Amino acid sequence: MPNNKHSLDHTDTAILDLLQLDSSIANSELAAKVGLSPSACLARTKSLRQRGVLGQFTAIVDQEKVGLPVSTFTFVTLSKHSRKAAEAFLKKIEKMPQVMECYNVTGQADYLLKIISPDISSYRDFIIDGLIEIQGVEHVETLVVLKTEKRNFSLPLSIPTVRRTR
Repeated sequence: MPNNKHSLDHTDTAILDLLQLDSSIANSELAAKVGLSPSACLARTKSLRQRGVLGQFTAIVDQEKVGLPVSTFTFVTLSKHSRKAAEAFLKKIEKMPQVMECYNVTGQADYLLKIISPDISSYRDFIIDGLIEIQGVEHVETLVVLKTEKRNFSLPLSIPTVRRTR
């Protein structure tokens, strides 16, 4: 168990595992599955939210069925490496709904973006008219997803700890 302010006991982990599988589960059903009274379960869930362990509840929408089948991973390199340049870039990215995820990464690029589009032409237009127009963007490199082989939204909270022996 982690030794920090977000330490989770077995019951917290069970609650989180079940909510990750189905966030619409009724509190009474969740309570029964983790062996708590409904009021105790609600208090635990509320505590997890207040501590920031449990964030927003959301629906997972099939992007192909809503006309957004193209996914890309785009590396972005900035011309200047300063906190001010990074903040300006991130402020622009935050306003771009096509950018689903943005990671500050190590390696040759500074950021890795997950971008969705209805088609390749729309993606190209987004890059030309949006991304490379951001002041400070020096280089963009794209990987187009051909097929998603695995997609998981649940964190593996029960990963066994590997102990090293000397």
